[in-house]
Amino acid sequence: MLSKILYGIVWVLSLLPLRVLYLFADVCYVLLYYVIGYRRKVVMMNLKNSFPDKSEAELIGIAKGFYHHLCDFFVESYRMWNMSAEEIKRRCVFNNNEVVQRYLKEGRSLIVVLGHYGNWEWMASYSLWMSKDVDFFTLYKPLHNLVFDNMMHQIRSRFGAKPVPKNDVLREIVNNRRIGRLFFAAFIGDQTPNAANLNFWMEFLHQDTPVLIGTEKIARKFNLPVVSLRMRKVKRGYYEVDIMDLCNNPDALEPGELTRMHTHMLERYIQEKPELWLWSHRRWKHKREIN
Repeated sequence: MLSKILYGIVWVLSLLPLRVLYLFADVCYVLLYYVIGYRRKVVMMNLKNSFPDKSEAELIGIAKGFYHHLCDFFVESYRMWNMSAEEIKRRCVFNNNEVVQRYLKEGRSLIVVLGHYGNWEWMASYSLWMSKDVDFFTLYKPLHNLVFDNMMHQIRSRFGAKPVPKNDVLREIVNNRRIGRLFFAAFIGDQTPNAANLNFWMEFLHQDTPVLIGTEKIARKFNLPVVSLRMRKVKRGYYEVDIMDLCNNPDALEPGELTRMHTHMLERYIQEKPELWLWSHRRWKHKREIN
């Protein structure tokens, strides 16, 4: 019952314009950073390890910018539930769309890899920039709470994207290939592997980091071209997304090379504008065992 009440409250709030919701975001920032101190130790530890050359004052500045952005991210994401297609296309602009269209005209489906950077939920609006004859799969991890899982599914599919549980993506890809329907599948490349999948390690932000290789496995298995998305926050509530061609023939690469490529590209984006990444994420909770 409580979940359903919260569901209704969020739906009503999503009707409000962003200029009003940003007032809530400003209050939320003060509460999270100064009052509750939400994961401040995790954030500061991640920042110190990732930017060893920055001063304490610089790290605190990045942390404050991150908490501001995190609160904006939440209200922006829920606002998408009742945002018009015209508004989201005005607020989230995709550049270099010809990169994707070139592959689709060649009859090739493709993979896009991104991270928890900028407002990754708004990336689902890319379906508005694509032909309706192409499926846009957005991978996600289902929530245990069915009410909130349903809510996030509605938000993510608002503009035509097809949210797919991460364990079902291979089946969806095989099915689309069987019926000859093109697809564009979005993978989050900075997820933390669970203890059973600590198979690939590399340096990322000056730290020994385990990286999931599922994106590479699927790209190599079906020889799917891979592109990267770089999201820039132009100003509050406005983003531009640059579509970057990463690899057109992953089957020709050595194992691990594609994973290094997309991870290093994300690293570069983070170093350019660090406050836009999800620093409260426990990215480095696993340590490599040295035999």
